[in-house]
Amino acid sequence: MLRTTVVFRTTAFNTTTQKPYFLNPGCFGDDVSRWMIAALRQRGVKTAEEPGQEDFGWYVLFEVDGQEHCFVLGYRPGDTEHEGDCIGTLERSRGLVGSLLGRRQIGVNPKAVQLVHELVSGLPDVSDICWHHEKKFKAGIEDEGATTPGAG
Repeated sequence: MLRTTVVFRTTAFNTTTQKPYFLNPGCFGDDVSRWMIAALRQRGVKTAEEPGQEDFGWYVLFEVDGQEHCFVLGYRPGDTEHEGDCIGTLERSRGLVGSLLGRRQIGVNPKAVQLVHELVSGLPDVSDICWHHEKKFKAGIEDEGATTPGAG
């Protein structure tokens, strides 16, 4: 089973200055999302014009093999012992009904996962990239991550 959730750190993007257009405080990731859209387009990938904003972060819509995918990205602030990190999850775009029925993780194209891995790996000043199975990550299991999405 593919890992579709990635955690990583980068110092190249804003994680401290609140913007007036953020839906909520700490809604960082707009600049990373815009960078990803530009990088996808450089590879000839069809994307949405701009990233969308969620209450906790941002998302990027793009197509692979005619299938629309959604990369949802947020920032998890650090504490006294840990640095903050970015968390991204790759999903299929399924619309309202499909989302309500839990179908966003079904049919994620492995090519889309590999593409996101290549983009994240190419982020400026990126470190500590760790891929997770989405269900385990949501359950709080973060010690079973891997450096690539296709690993065991």
